[in-house]
Amino acid sequence: MPRKTSKKPRLQCAKCPWRVDVDPNDIPNNYCETKHRNLTNTIADPGSLRSMGVLRSMACHESKEGKELHCVGWLINQLGEGNNIPLRLAVATGRIDANVEPVGEQHDCLEDTFPD
Repeated sequence: MPRKTSKKPRLQCAKCPWRVDVDPNDIPNNYCETKHRNLTNTIADPGSLRSMGVLRSMACHESKEGKELHCVGWLINQLGEGNNIPLRLAVATGRIDANVEPVGEQHDCLEDTFPD
């Protein structure tokens, strides 16, 4: 669903919790497990219209405050199996740039990204 562009895609960061090879305990920039666990409201219920009109998103932990970028792992998950309809509409209308590329194997769900 990402729009076609000539620009190179933004690569997933090296410490993205959506990457299977990343230990969430090693996430930099003041990682907070409580905040991470509270991101469940950014995950759509596949096939549900419950969240229509409301787009809650996950920012990349490497983004600068006030200039947040959407997390590449979250975008890939929610545009794929996550079936996040508000996100799909935002991408289709150009409000969100989904020209991103994951790196390596990805977790299937947010709960898998939490520390053990």
